[in-house]
Amino acid sequence: MSMVNFGIIGFGNIGTRHARHIEQHPSTRLIGVCDNNIARKTLLKNTAVEWYAHYASLLQNDNIEVVNVCTPNYLHAPITIAALQAGKHVVCEKPMALTSTDCLAMIAAARLANKHLFVVKQNRYNPPVVAVKELIDNGTLGNIYQLTINCFWNRNAHYYEQSAWRGSKHKDGGCLFTQCSHFIDIVYYLLGDVRCISGAVHNLGHGNLIEFEDSGAFLLTNDNKTLISFNFSTCTYQQNMEGSITIIAEHGTLKIGGQYLNTIEYQRIKDHVISHLPQGNNCNDYGLYKGSMSNHDKVIQNVVEVLHGQATVATNGENGKKVIEIIEDMYGRAHNAV
Repeated sequence: MSMVNFGIIGFGNIGTRHARHIEQHPSTRLIGVCDNNIARKTLLKNTAVEWYAHYASLLQNDNIEVVNVCTPNYLHAPITIAALQAGKHVVCEKPMALTSTDCLAMIAAARLANKHLFVVKQNRYNPPVVAVKELIDNGTLGNIYQLTINCFWNRNAHYYEQSAWRGSKHKDGGCLFTQCSHFIDIVYYLLGDVRCISGAVHNLGHGNLIEFEDSGAFLLTNDNKTLISFNFSTCTYQQNMEGSITIIAEHGTLKIGGQYLNTIEYQRIKDHVISHLPQGNNCNDYGLYKGSMSNHDKVIQNVVEVLHGQATVATNGENGKKVIEIIEDMYGRAHNAV
């Protein structure tokens, strides 16, 4: 199997994680890294990797086939489009963009360049999520009556003070984009199209530190009249506490829980027991805070298989755009809770 050559744009917490998985895969090679913070060059484990201060220079490297966009949220769309226009396949971190209009432009650029656009949705690979998706798809659970999502995490002052873009409405987008988009994607993955009925958001604990909400509650539904409640907070005391999805269905009730959708906390399913789940990866650990599950090895594996004609793109631009459309719908129907 021929080697697939990668370049990474953005070498912060998530970019270094991409680098580690690229360098660990037997069929991939990291050729170049771009970040405007030269101090991050010390994070490179392989001194043979070329360092670029501007992404336009990295895109001129003809040896790079795939570009991983790991920049702040607001830069995902313009850099992805530039990379596609330069003839590269792109792996874009979440959120795909901050507007569905930008998503459409990214999809159009991929189509015009005849290149693949991969959008990172790594929580789909969590073993409990994989198991529940199969039960829904094969009809074991029957009709889904109700689904509740809780994302109760801690994002303190230090988190927002680390980077100027965090907490900015224009550059960050809000909690639904940065902390909750993976959870929204799992709702879409399990149930298909959903729409927001109502919601409320408020900044309860972060004051002037951020320009958007830190807490919210939403009610959504779908064409099957499933009641979906979505609750989130970045105000939990000192640490992340819960990331969970509870499903009440015609033939079963279960809860995917833990802090990161990584365990089955309870289940009672007609003629079925979810058992012997494979061990999942650890969460993304950034020292002073933690994020979603670290399944980026599976994202890289999908890229390799697609480029060798052995698979289709697991989560493409259309999947990424749908999540952004749901987020826009949720924000559009939310009022400020006072």
